[in-house]
Amino acid sequence: MSDAPGAIRRWVLAARPRTLPAAVVPVAVGSSLVRPEPLCWLNTVLCAVIALALQIGTNYANDYSDGVRGTDEVRVGPFRLTASRLVRASRVKYAAWSWFLFGAAAGLWLASRTSWWLVLVGVTAVLAGWFYTGGPKPYGYYGFGELFVLIYFGFVATVGTAYVQHLMIPSSAWWFGLATGSMACALLEANNLRDVQGDQTAGKKTLAARLGRERASWLYALCVAGAVIGMAGGGEPLVALVALALYIPGLRMAFSLRNGRGLLPLLKMSARTQLFLGALLFATFFATR
Repeated sequence: MSDAPGAIRRWVLAARPRTLPAAVVPVAVGSSLVRPEPLCWLNTVLCAVIALALQIGTNYANDYSDGVRGTDEVRVGPFRLTASRLVRASRVKYAAWSWFLFGAAAGLWLASRTSWWLVLVGVTAVLAGWFYTGGPKPYGYYGFGELFVLIYFGFVATVGTAYVQHLMIPSSAWWFGLATGSMACALLEANNLRDVQGDQTAGKKTLAARLGRERASWLYALCVAGAVIGMAGGGEPLVALVALALYIPGLRMAFSLRNGRGLLPLLKMSARTQLFLGALLFATFFATR
């Protein structure tokens, strides 16, 4: 493959950088909810490290599991290590577990500073990352991906980060958990809408694949609605309006006649919107609380 990415770049691409806002945004939002109390920077950094490690580990785990199943043979999305056959499948699997272990180490450090109950939460997060597409009955293949993304990239990440600041949970954390989780789900739907045809062929029954390209557009709209409702319910109606305005181009694309590669910009658009809204919420909390 003369046009194949280099040895380092291929690993960077397979880590799927455009999905990483799903890990960073809930940590930023959750950490800033404790204002005007002082921010515990070490705990915040540890939360960010854990979230990023689990996200990258999950991305490599998906690359490995989808690759060995043959699902990625008809995928039109980003570069895949296993399906490209440029990297041995076993190396991809080891990379996934290396990132999971790195996140676990950071999690143990965080738990020693706060509460050992976090270890149990961390274990479930690692298992959720691996069994999304791994194991004999991957839940991502049966339409449960959105539920787990909402839980772990929304409520667990946002509420958990808020909790480790001063061992208390602001009531608004649950609303913003809904908001950040919904934005992460919008990112997932951007990916699944693009892959509807390939997933249907491979037997991967995501919600989008079950509904079909046309009806699955409403899943993206539902995710946007969840983000807007969460921000408004958490006491930031102006940010909610900004969110709605920023997601309009994505909604238009989701409800367009585009398929496959024609939907590639939707993932980029959704990631940028999520990152911007996370930064806006973070700045808003520090400016007004």
